[in-house]
Amino acid sequence: MELVRSHVLVCGGTGCTSSGSEKIIKEMEVQLKNYNIDNEVKVVRTGCFGLCALGPVVIVYPEGAFYSMVKPEDVKEIVEEHLLKGRIVKRLLYHETIHEGDTIRSLNEVDFYKKQLRVALQNCGVINPENIEEYIAFDGYKALGKVLTEMTPEQVIDTIKKSGLRGRGGGGFPTGLKWEFTAKSQSDQKYVACNADEGDPGAFMDRSILEGDPHRIIEAMEIAGYAVGANRGFIYVRAEYPIAVKRLQIAINQAKEYGLLGENIFGTDFSFDLELRLGAGAFVCGEETALMTSIEGHRGEPRPRPPFPAVKGLFGKPTLLNNVETYANIPTIILNGPEWFASIGTEKSKGTKVFALGGKINNTGLVEIPMGTTLREIVEDIGGGIPNGKKFKAAQTGGPSGGCIPASLADTPIDYDSLISIGSMMGSGGLIVMDEDTCMVDIAKFFLEFTVDESCGKCSPCRIGTKRMLEILEKITNGNGTLEDIDNLETLCKNVKASALCGLGQTAPNPILSTLRYYRDEYIAHVTDKKCPAGVCKSLLAYTIDPGLCRGCGICAKQCPVNAISGERKSPFKIDTEKCVKCGACIEKCPFKAIFKNH
Repeated sequence: MELVRSHVLVCGGTGCTSSGSEKIIKEMEVQLKNYNIDNEVKVVRTGCFGLCALGPVVIVYPEGAFYSMVKPEDVKEIVEEHLLKGRIVKRLLYHETIHEGDTIRSLNEVDFYKKQLRVALQNCGVINPENIEEYIAFDGYKALGKVLTEMTPEQVIDTIKKSGLRGRGGGGFPTGLKWEFTAKSQSDQKYVACNADEGDPGAFMDRSILEGDPHRIIEAMEIAGYAVGANRGFIYVRAEYPIAVKRLQIAINQAKEYGLLGENIFGTDFSFDLELRLGAGAFVCGEETALMTSIEGHRGEPRPRPPFPAVKGLFGKPTLLNNVETYANIPTIILNGPEWFASIGTEKSKGTKVFALGGKINNTGLVEIPMGTTLREIVEDIGGGIPNGKKFKAAQTGGPSGGCIPASLADTPIDYDSLISIGSMMGSGGLIVMDEDTCMVDIAKFFLEFTVDESCGKCSPCRIGTKRMLEILEKITNGNGTLEDIDNLETLCKNVKASALCGLGQTAPNPILSTLRYYRDEYIAHVTDKKCPAGVCKSLLAYTIDPGLCRGCGICAKQCPVNAISGERKSPFKIDTEKCVKCGACIEKCPFKAIFKNH
């Protein structure tokens, strides 16, 4: 057994990796060797800690020192001062972890973490995801052992039904019922599949789970296979997630080596094989029937339902499909019991939900909160509020399939039914925060542009309808819209919603419908006043120079890429609005703040 006095946990998630955490690990290993303490201190590459805004993150135990925004050049000081001499490097500590009297506050007491409850994420940032023994040390594969040796398939399904777990991929369908439908289907072959094709802009929940705790998904899929009578599984993961793909493959190989995947698992007659399938990044392949079509080797296009996958899925056989986060809850439910899980959350939305918190917010990152937590608590308490003293304006949930929640509804509890009632949806868990400088018409256009690009084109409502909707939005943001255009846009949204083939096409109008519902005045301002209240839509802006503030330095004229600014030195300059392309370069460089956007 390896005995060490200190553990240095370094985030190896995509966010911190892109910020240079691998360089920190290499430098840490070099410095430990230089000071001859490499046999006393163990460096562990973990998954995401959650506080992505502060990456790269390094946590040193047993003290629990949370070092944030660490650079390779800081490593020597951490090794020399903290690991060699026992003096914590206070300048690198996350400020919220510093307690009175210069003691270190537990991470659970920090605002970002104290309202969270980590179930799906419980091992992320705690274990080395590339070491199966660390997963086993944290009760890994214990749930699988319990299921195979103590429970019948019917008892497993009953446990999941009693827990109240609903699908975390967007629709929120009861997981236990889906398992039951698949189990009841009669066939010589059944499959279990995992949807890891996370395509929503701003979403990285599934990626973080796969990177930080891949064995959990393998264990859960085996439990599902046992429950529904399947002996083969597929994980459909985006090729754009190289770290997740690598760690999943390592985990599959390790599980096979330890006899936890393959033939006669735990000495029983249950066998299960698992393989990866890489997606090429098509958003539509997040839809369950398109995903299965892609796994089969065909172009990813949705197919009509019924028949549902539980009856006819992969290769025409009954198939169970859940997403990453849904599976991540399964082992804990088996070990702690359905009553424990059902005690968390609300009456109709049990358990926790993982969100990728992004946009105009101080603490961007990964959060897991009990269902029923209000949007205000997420934004203000966990997210740390809006930067630069700006006002909270709206939050967008559910990605291109979701809607915008206005600040007036910030006390809405986050659960499936509450979000649908206000014109949004849970979706996979992206949560983008917007401040007062956000144009809601522009936001609707942004998500629709994404949908138009990603439409598979199989059905005309989505292929043609979304393009016509985008044309109207472009007309409005360019200052050429009419009130009739707004009415036509709303009608078109409702028609597409009612007639598109798959869930992605049916929900594509949601960002427009929700912004029309809560921010119609902004649409009207674009049309009647030819103004963008937030000052975002370039076609509706006019840049002017205040002659009273201008000192005639000429810096603005030098910065202008189209020579739209002219004047004599030491006299006020002027902007030719016909030539001006509204790039904003002049505003950024004016030392006297004499240039303004009129909107």
